[in-house]
Amino acid sequence: MTDKMVEDGGTAIRDAVREAYAERVMGSGSCCGSADPVSAAEQMGYSKEEIEAVGDGANLGLGCGAPLAMAAVNEGETVLDLGSGAGFDALISWRAVGPTGRVIGVDMTPEMIAKARENAERVGAGNVEFREGLIEALPVEDESVDVIISNCVINLSPDKSAVFREAYRVLRPGGRLAVSDIVLTKPLPPIVAKNLAAYVGCIAGAALMDDYLSMMRDAGFEEEPQVELKSAFKMLGGDDPMVKAAVDAIGGCCSPEPPQPASSGCCGSDVPVSTSAVDETMDLSEIVNSVFSAQIVVTKR
Repeated sequence: MTDKMVEDGGTAIRDAVREAYAERVMGSGSCCGSADPVSAAEQMGYSKEEIEAVGDGANLGLGCGAPLAMAAVNEGETVLDLGSGAGFDALISWRAVGPTGRVIGVDMTPEMIAKARENAERVGAGNVEFREGLIEALPVEDESVDVIISNCVINLSPDKSAVFREAYRVLRPGGRLAVSDIVLTKPLPPIVAKNLAAYVGCIAGAALMDDYLSMMRDAGFEEEPQVELKSAFKMLGGDDPMVKAAVDAIGGCCSPEPPQPASSGCCGSDVPVSTSAVDETMDLSEIVNSVFSAQIVVTKR
C-alpha cells in the first residue's frame, strides 16, 4: 500500500478490496487454491446445523470467527451485518430473529449484494434485506438496530473510527456490537503494512488491539468489552485463501520461490522463520505471532 493510497481517502484500498471480493463470489478469487467453505466455517466456530441451514452459496469460507456466538440474538430483534458478503451470517441471524424480527446486511460489493439477495430468496427469507453501501457511512437510521455483527470486515476499512461511530449511531441504547476481526499485538514492518495485497488479505489493515479498543471507546462505547484472542494463522489455517494472499504478499510459502520452512507447515505454528520481503526488524514467525483473531462484544449504554 503506497502513501498515495492512504492520502486518497481510502479509495484505492476500497477499490482493491471490492475487486478481490467480487472475484471471490464469482469463484476466481483465491491465491493458491480455494479453502473448503464448510471446513473453514467449522474451524471458525460455526456448527454443522448453522452451515447446513443456509444451504449452498451463502458460505464462502470467509471470516475469522463466529460473531453470532457472542451476539446472543433474540427473537424479534433487528440485526445489522456489516460487510454481509453473500449473506451467511445474515441468514443465520434470520433464523434466530424469527418472523417478527428483521435482518439488514450492508456491503459495498455489488456482486456480493446480488448473491446475498439470491440466497435470501432461495430460502424464503422475506424479512432480510441487503443494502449496498459503506460501513463508514451506513444506509441505516439512527438507533434502529438491536444487534450489530461483523466478521473480519472492519480491519479492511481505511477509516475504522468512522465504522465504530456509525455502529454507535445506529444501535439502540442497550444494543450490542459483536465482531470477529483481525488485530495486532505489535506493529507490522513498513514493507508489510504498505502492501496492498496484504491489506486485502486482512493483515496489513489490522489495527493494534489497544488502538482498536480505543476507537470503540472514542465512538461512545463506554462499557468494558468482552474480548477473546486466538492466533489468526492457526485458527484459519494455510488453506484459507486470504491467509495465502497475505503470506504471498510478504514473501511466504505461496510465493513462486518460497523460503524453506523449518518444517512442513505453512501458516500455522510451523512457518518459515524469515523471508527476504520482510525487513530485519521482524521475521515471518514474529508476524504470525502478532496477528490475532479477536472476538469482541460490547453494549451501548
